[in-house]
Parts: sequence; C-alpha cells; structure tokens
Amino acid sequence: MNKIIKFAAALVVVALVSSCNKYLDIEPVGRVIPKTTEDFRGMLTAAYGSFPAHKSLLAVRTDELTLDEYGTNFPAYKDIYTWNDNSADGLTAPMQYVSFYTVIFNANHIIAEIEKEAGNGPEVAQIKGEAYLLRAYAHFELLNLYAKPYNAATAATDKGIVLSLKIDLEQNYKPSTVAEVYAQVLADISTGQQLLNVSKFDAGLNYRFTTRAATAFAARVYEFMGDWNKALASCQQVLSVNGDLEDLNASGALLPNNFRSKENIMSMENAFDAGITSASMISSHLLGIYNQQDDLRYPLYFGRSFGSTVSLKGGSNEKKISFRNGELYLIQAEAALQSDNKPVALSSLLALKAKRLKPVYYQAEVARLSALDKTALLQEIVKERERELALEGHRWYDLRRYGQPELEHSFDDGRTFTLQKNDPRYTLRFPAEARANNPNL
Repeated sequence: MNKIIKFAAALVVVALVSSCNKYLDIEPVGRVIPKTTEDFRGMLTAAYGSFPAHKSLLAVRTDELTLDEYGTNFPAYKDIYTWNDNSADGLTAPMQYVSFYTVIFNANHIIAEIEKEAGNGPEVAQIKGEAYLLRAYAHFELLNLYAKPYNAATAATDKGIVLSLKIDLEQNYKPSTVAEVYAQVLADISTGQQLLNVSKFDAGLNYRFTTRAATAFAARVYEFMGDWNKALASCQQVLSVNGDLEDLNASGALLPNNFRSKENIMSMENAFDAGITSASMISSHLLGIYNQQDDLRYPLYFGRSFGSTVSLKGGSNEKKISFRNGELYLIQAEAALQSDNKPVALSSLLALKAKRLKPVYYQAEVARLSALDKTALLQEIVKERERELALEGHRWYDLRRYGQPELEHSFDDGRTFTLQKNDPRYTLRFPAEARANNPNL
C-alpha cells in the first residue's frame, strides 16, 4: 500500500471533522460519511479551503522577488530562493504535495457517492461538477510542478504524476505520462462542464467553480498544451458572456485580482500569501518592466515599506485569485497570434492596455504595437503577461513554458546563485517523503 496516499486519505477525515462536523454523521467504524446535499457541499467547501498556497512558494523561485535576508521568515524561504532543492534544511517551507491529494480524495468521494446518498437534481449536479473541476485543477497543478512542460513530441513518454481517480488504498500508484494526465484533466473538465449549471456565484462564494470558470480553466490548459484553436475558442466563449475589465483610468477602480473586481471569474487560491509578502521585496527586474509614470498598474500593484518596494497584490483573502478576464485577454491574444490571426491578437492586447495605461501612453503603444511582426508581437504578449499577472502565481509556469531562461539570485554578502538555462530544477523533484513511500516515483 502506498503510505503517502494512505496518509492523504486520513487527512480527508480530519478535514471533514474540522470543517463540517455539525453536518456529518460519525459512523460506528469511525468514517465520516456525508449523507445530504448540505453535507456534500460542506465536504466540498473543506476541499476548496485546503487547496495549497503553493504559488506563493513558486514566486520565491522566480525573478519577481528579492528575499529579505534579515527578516524573521528568511530561514523558511532561503533554500527555495536559491533553488537548493536536494539538500534543503529542516526549516524550509515544504511544497504541499500531500495536500493536493487530500483535495483530490475529497473530490473523489463526492464524485462516487453524492448521487447515491443525496439523489439527483440541479444542486447535486452542480456540486458533483465542481468536484470534477477541482480534481482536474489539483492534477493540473501537480503536473506543472513535478513534470516537464507539455511537449507534443514527447508528452506520450515524459513521466507525469500519479493520477488518483477513485478511493482505493490498495491501488499500486504509478505516475502516468504527461499526455495521459492532460487527457484526464480535459476529460474531467468536460464531464464537469456537463454537470455545472451556475454561471456566477456572488462575491464571497466565488471561490467555487462555475460554467465560466470551467471554460477559463480549459483555456489555460489548452494554452499550456499549445492547442491554440481550442484556447482561442474557450477565451471567446468566456469573454462573450462578460468581457469586463477594471478601468484603471476611472476613479474607484479595484485591483484586478480583488475578489469583488468586475473582471473576476474565480477566487480560490492564495497566490501571494502574507508570509511571502512580509519576507520579500519586489525585484529590480520586475519593477523595471513597467513604465512607472504612465502604467497605472505600477502604483496599484506596488507600495513602499521601510525603504523597499513591496507588493500590494497579496497578503489578504480579498486578493485570492484563480481566474480573471485580464488573463483571458492575454491567452486570447497569444492563441490568436499563434493561429496566424494577428488582428484579433492585436485587438485583444490593446483592449487590455486601454484599461491599464494613461491615454497618451496608450496611443503611443497602439502605434508601436501595430507595426510589429508576429515574432516581436508574441514577445510583447509574453511581456504583458509578466506585467499584468505579476505575483498572481503565473510567472514560474511562464518561465518554464517560454524558454526556461537563466536566473540569478544574490545576497548582500556577495553570494550569487544561478538557475541555468533549461536547468533540470525548472521541474521540481517529488518530495523525499513521497519518494520514500512510493518507489514508483
């Protein structure tokens, strides 16, 4: 039996007891068994609430941050910051590998049992559909942490991650290939989409998957796979329902990643948590890619604290984010350009910039970007992703997908650490505990 999977299953029971105790019956054998629609909604809420905040840790690996080596949290992040994955000390914050499978086990139980226990109906279908989407999303994130980026030529043989599709503790858990995991993610999205019947939850409940969030997720998956026609179609479907963007030229505009923002699609993930916020400063690289006078994101995204520039985009629940329209405009631009539809690519990119830049600067950008060829325009789209989606959990994945460049991190004492171009450390190793408990990894 795989010990790491068994441990994750045990955590499901703990999560259910702590999150939904007042709703659930405790069976004589000690299992926590949801019976009603309300019980299953409580179980799913526990799964959403325990989704890992791993993107905060990934930000430390990127070129977005400089670590505060004099801060109290420095020991937790120094080995991550220096990509010292093989010999990290015991104080290093762990990547939450088991937590992903805890979420997946919750989802698997809902998928298997909700109709047997709670019957049928729109609410049951919605909960079951969300469970499929949450399972897909957890597998997708695991894959992009612990496997190579998707490459159509090698995906069928590249080692992926363990797929967990049912609760079977005696199963011999072996990693599937990258292609197999992507196929399962897309299958779960499709099944979930057939069940979902809510297009929008009110602010405060918009951590849940909806029909729009499912299609936005599909757009991201297709983007990572380079399936440009399907990525473009998915973006167009989402934005045709609501293509609103926060207009930073208007008074009262919110941070685009605020859960109340007009462009919000789904706010589940703590992409830049309080621990990382207090332990880091914004890197000179990230600050240098903005026009600091005319890009209205600059004063909204960043502030000053004790002489350093820090993030204003994270550190609180109101800034949780998973999907929003700003990202969809950028996927649409990239997908259209890669499909040789430059007019749609340019119009998508400019639609976003119109809401982010001062008018005079925007007009100059219209002229400049309109004159670019395909190669140069693609680089502009990639750079705009870096500006627009800064500190929202995208940068590590984009570095992996767009060439795996050399990165350097340094300390005040002159020590410099380098992540080489195409460095194997762009793909994380499975945690030592997971490898010890499952030789298949």
